[in-house]
Amino acid sequence: MPPLSPDAPVCVTGASGFVASWLVRELLERGLHVRGTARRAAVPHLQALPGAADRLELVEADLLEPSSFDAAVRGCSTVFHTASPYAIQVDDPQRDLIDPAVTGTLAVLEACAKAPDVRRVVLTSSMAAVTDEPDDARVLTEADWNEKSTLRRNPYYLSKTLAEREAWSFVEHERRTFDLVAMNPFMIMGPSLGPGLNVSNKIVADVVNGVYPGIVSLSWGIVDVRDVAHAHVRAADLPGAHGRYLLSQEAVTMRTLVGWLREAGFGEGTRLPSRALDNAVGDLLVRLNSYVQPAGVGSYLRTHIGRTPRYDTTKVRLGLGLTMRPTRDTVLDTARDLERHGHIVRRARPG
Repeated sequence: MPPLSPDAPVCVTGASGFVASWLVRELLERGLHVRGTARRAAVPHLQALPGAADRLELVEADLLEPSSFDAAVRGCSTVFHTASPYAIQVDDPQRDLIDPAVTGTLAVLEACAKAPDVRRVVLTSSMAAVTDEPDDARVLTEADWNEKSTLRRNPYYLSKTLAEREAWSFVEHERRTFDLVAMNPFMIMGPSLGPGLNVSNKIVADVVNGVYPGIVSLSWGIVDVRDVAHAHVRAADLPGAHGRYLLSQEAVTMRTLVGWLREAGFGEGTRLPSRALDNAVGDLLVRLNSYVQPAGVGSYLRTHIGRTPRYDTTKVRLGLGLTMRPTRDTVLDTARDLERHGHIVRRARPG
């Protein structure tokens, strides 16, 4: 049976999520039968997708209930495991991030091992499993692993690292009929099929809405959510896909991002920053201020301010034949979508 065939359903865990929703959309467009897991069976934005009425089945599953995925993956040829908590600031990192990420990943893989029809699992990992902090002197590749994150230092990064390591350990040591491919995207942005505000897009909303006191020395590797979803499909469809894949365009600074937004009119009626803090004094101020921020936010700022990520995405471009959207287009599409959903609000002009 071909990897992605209308003759066999595919499973998408966490189907209501930012990436997963676009993935479900593309799979339905391919004419496939999709079984999606969600914390509730009713997900209006998924059920409204073309083809959903006939070929989308939504079932409830919980990352902390291992057996809840057994029925979801049964009979499926491919399983896309996208479900994992994404938050920078949480009350209890072990409970809120590590446990659901690791337990959930193992639950899905154990369910797949009991399902003889599953031939490939595509895991949504993250750049967080590759590096804890950018290093201007180092070009990251698929061979790199995050070895610095802890429960106190970037705990979300730790959750993604532990979950992916457990996944590779599982396929190495357990009996199963499937192989594993991991996608490691950097900062995922783009229009959202649902009305919610995800952590990555919130960066753009925060920049426009004046959360940042000025333009600071932050740089992000950005990849479009639609390209990430397509990369998952390519990873499932190509028999030769293997291992890990870094996903991103070249890193951009906040100054560049603000410039794009201003050129597109997002400086009008908003609090888009203009004050230059992307310098040595600004970096010092951000580091000092990070200690009065919530723990997760402070840790992120201290490990990212003044640093630019460098990475090699040759494997995904050549191996999966992926051509990614220009980052400027992604940022502006994100901003327009945020405004449409009410996450960017312009101030009314006086008089």
